[in-house]
Amino acid sequence: MMSARAVWKGVIGFGGERVPVKLYTAVSDRNVHFRLLDRRRHRPVHQAMIEPQSGKTVSRDDRHKAVVDKQDRILFDDEELGELTPAPSRDIEVMHFLPQGMIDNQWYQRPYFLGPDGDQDTFDAFAAALADSGREGLVHWVMRHKAYVGALRDHDGHPVLITLRHLDEVVDADALEPPGGGKLNDSEVKMATDLVEMYAADFEPETYQDEYRQRLEALVETKRSGKRVKVKHRRRQEPTDDIASSLKASLARERKRA
Repeated sequence: MMSARAVWKGVIGFGGERVPVKLYTAVSDRNVHFRLLDRRRHRPVHQAMIEPQSGKTVSRDDRHKAVVDKQDRILFDDEELGELTPAPSRDIEVMHFLPQGMIDNQWYQRPYFLGPDGDQDTFDAFAAALADSGREGLVHWVMRHKAYVGALRDHDGHPVLITLRHLDEVVDADALEPPGGGKLNDSEVKMATDLVEMYAADFEPETYQDEYRQRLEALVETKRSGKRVKVKHRRRQEPTDDIASSLKASLARERKRA
C-alpha cells in the first residue's frame, strides 16, 4: 500500500470489531541539522553534564532525577518513575464517535496515516464506514511507553489518526485580553474589508515553501563548492501608528499589483 516505513502497529477496537493497522507518519522533519565543532580543529564536540562547584563531569550512573524548587529537592529513582509508565499495549480503543468538526483545530497535534496490517478487507470496510459516517472517533492508546488521546478521522478516503493535546496544554481564548485601542471609523473598516477581499484566494500548498530552509540548503551548497558568501544586512521597516495611511498604502500596492 505504502512505500513509507511503518512507525508502529496497533489494533483499533470498538464493540466487537478489531481492525489491525499500521501507523505511518504524515509529517516529516526537513530541517537542516547542525553539529557543533571545535573552532580551531573543526572536530565534533559533545555536551557533558558538569557539577558547577567542582567543575567535574558527572557520569550517567551518578545522575539523579529530582523536582527542585526553592524549598525542596524531591529525588526519584527509576523504579518509582517506572511505576507511572502505562502498561504496554497494541490496543487503540475507540471511546466515542463525534460529529465532524466538534474538536477544535487547537487540540490537534501530530497526524499519522493508517494502513492495513495484514487484513486488507477489514481495513477497507472500516475506512469506508469512517468516511461515510461523517464522524471522527475519539480514541485512546499507548505507544512507546506514553498514553495518547487522539482523533480518528477520514482524509480523502484515507483514515488518519491525530494525537490531541491535553486540557492543560490548550489556552482558552477567554484567558486573553480582548482587543483594545480606539474605535475604527467607517472608512477605515471599509478599507480593511476591501484589502481582505483583494487577498481572497484558494489554498494552494505547493506555493508555500520553507524559504529559510531552501536558502540554508543553497548556502550549504555554495560553501561546499568553495564560493565566497557575501552577507547582506537588511534594513528593518519602522512600524507606524497611522492606521488609515497604512491601509491606503496597502490598497494602493495591491491594486497596482493586480
